[in-house]
Amino acid sequence: MTDILAADAPATPDTDTSDAVAYFARRLRHETDPSDVAAARAAGAPLTIVDVRSRASYDQGHVPNAIHIPGGELADRHTELADLPNLVVYCWGPACNGATRAALALSLLGYPVREMIGGFEYWAREGFAIKTAEGRTRRPIDPLTAPVS
Repeated sequence: MTDILAADAPATPDTDTSDAVAYFARRLRHETDPSDVAAARAAGAPLTIVDVRSRASYDQGHVPNAIHIPGGELADRHTELADLPNLVVYCWGPACNGATRAALALSLLGYPVREMIGGFEYWAREGFAIKTAEGRTRRPIDPLTAPVS
């Protein structure tokens, strides 16, 4: 079996990390995660969180105060976001590319936007507040995603 890392690695360590620095910096300009979103909200940062899942998914549970615009409706409804600060989009979780598609669509329309990697799944698994039809609640923290205090 070929070691993937060894196959891609140069014969000698490359001390020029500028490509890696540029790559990771680009990712961080366009991605955020549930912990960073929660910390920014707690600090009072103006964020506009957009849930791009279906109505049934949103009703099942969502980030409190998230605006609901299903991904398929962004082309028709994007002007609702025109004057709102710091757009952050999310979908279900790591196995869902709906937030990536929504971020691309909004970027193509000229909006600065970030994708919340991990989506609603990791928001809930990390124990942050969620809103359901029954009201506001929290799930227990999953020790595989966040420290349990």
